[in-house]
Amino acid sequence: MAAAEANGKDPPLRCFAMPDARYPHKPSRRASDVIGSLWERICRLGTIGTASRRAARFGHFGDASAILFPLIALYGEKYMHLGNRVIIGPHCSISCGVAPDQVLAHDVVLRIGDGVLIGRGSGIVAHESITIGENVFTGHNVYITDANHGYESLDAAIGHQFAAPRPVSIGAGSWLGHGTIVLPGAHIGEHVVIGAGSVVTGVIPDRCVAVGNPARVIRQWEPGSGWVAVSPGS
Repeated sequence: MAAAEANGKDPPLRCFAMPDARYPHKPSRRASDVIGSLWERICRLGTIGTASRRAARFGHFGDASAILFPLIALYGEKYMHLGNRVIIGPHCSISCGVAPDQVLAHDVVLRIGDGVLIGRGSGIVAHESITIGENVFTGHNVYITDANHGYESLDAAIGHQFAAPRPVSIGAGSWLGHGTIVLPGAHIGEHVVIGAGSVVTGVIPDRCVAVGNPARVIRQWEPGSGWVAVSPGS
């Protein structure tokens, strides 16, 4: 290093966290293996499965279903009905109501059908009725809610004001792309593709592709014609 400085050159950068691949630091490599193995074990033990004690809190928890660890938030389980083979990815937040002890008006507030896959980092907030049909898949960081905040008072914090919830439904066999937001009152048909980053606020018919904010249909399957492009505003 001193020679390099004497020659007017910058000294070589050293990365102490990443040893030279040609000369792996064996103790660090062993520690990495141990930590990785331990984390995998923690994730397995932390996952909520059919045989888990926590599964008994749900209104229904189907066979071969799993909510993967780690969880961000999970409460209001007694209002949740999960079908068979439902997989909810890690880092998700799933809730019924705004607090764990809130009493809701219906016995089933969140219903998730068989074979549903909810992507990593997604959130579902249900207050009245969210229904997700069978074999719906989502990308990561999808947000689905039937509730929103109101703005009736100019003085009260908006976070303390609530608008009336509006039911949400997502039809069987649909796909919600990465970052999709489904807002109160949205009704997505069966076998629908919602493009990544879209915001769904209204009714999306069966067998179509919708994108944008708010989401608009850009392709529709028509019997006898196949896929037909849909012009904006039509």
